[in-house]
Amino acid sequence: MTDTSFQHTPDNSPLFEVCNLRCERDERLLFSALSFAINPGSALQIAGSNGSGKTTLLRIICGLNDGFEGQIRWRGFDRSEQSEAFAADLLYLGHRVGVNKVLSPLENLRWSAGLQVKVSEAELMKALSDVGLRGFEESPCYTLSAGQQQRVSLARLRLSPATLWVLDEPFTTLDVDAVARLEQTLADHAEKGGAVIVTTHHKLELPKLQRLTLG
Repeated sequence: MTDTSFQHTPDNSPLFEVCNLRCERDERLLFSALSFAINPGSALQIAGSNGSGKTTLLRIICGLNDGFEGQIRWRGFDRSEQSEAFAADLLYLGHRVGVNKVLSPLENLRWSAGLQVKVSEAELMKALSDVGLRGFEESPCYTLSAGQQQRVSLARLRLSPATLWVLDEPFTTLDVDAVARLEQTLADHAEKGGAVIVTTHHKLELPKLQRLTLG
């Protein structure tokens, strides 16, 4: 079974904190003096026009882009001093659907979920069913629609033990039913003490939701 208990931060420090972040790309300033914090049980929605730096910011948050100035803190400590612990407690889903289209949803999820936690076949099948893929578990992903392929990726959320979820445009290609399921998944994660950082143009309604607009 997946462990959904989360560690506590020392001295009531924010779970994740960005201080005076500055970033340029192609000699263009994307953002400067950018500061925010997110606590367990809350969510941050990042909005902005195309090219405003949303994906760049997420990659900086996740440690995938070091072209910035400023400080990033994780559980009250400089993230550079906690890199392994941070990576182990992070789930990042980029804006590209992270599935191998030759493999089935079950094979994709077995591999991706297994990177963080040991899960049973029953848990894998339930996760796929929960995102609306019952009956498609063994189908090659290239036979699925764009929305169904996105659901394969999002099924990882049902199994991840990570405290911090960072999601780049996860609602893209989803139908109304899948949108409602994803919103509930994010709300459930926050209610258990996790945290969510998400970029989306979708009108998101979650408890303790903060909003940040770039550009």
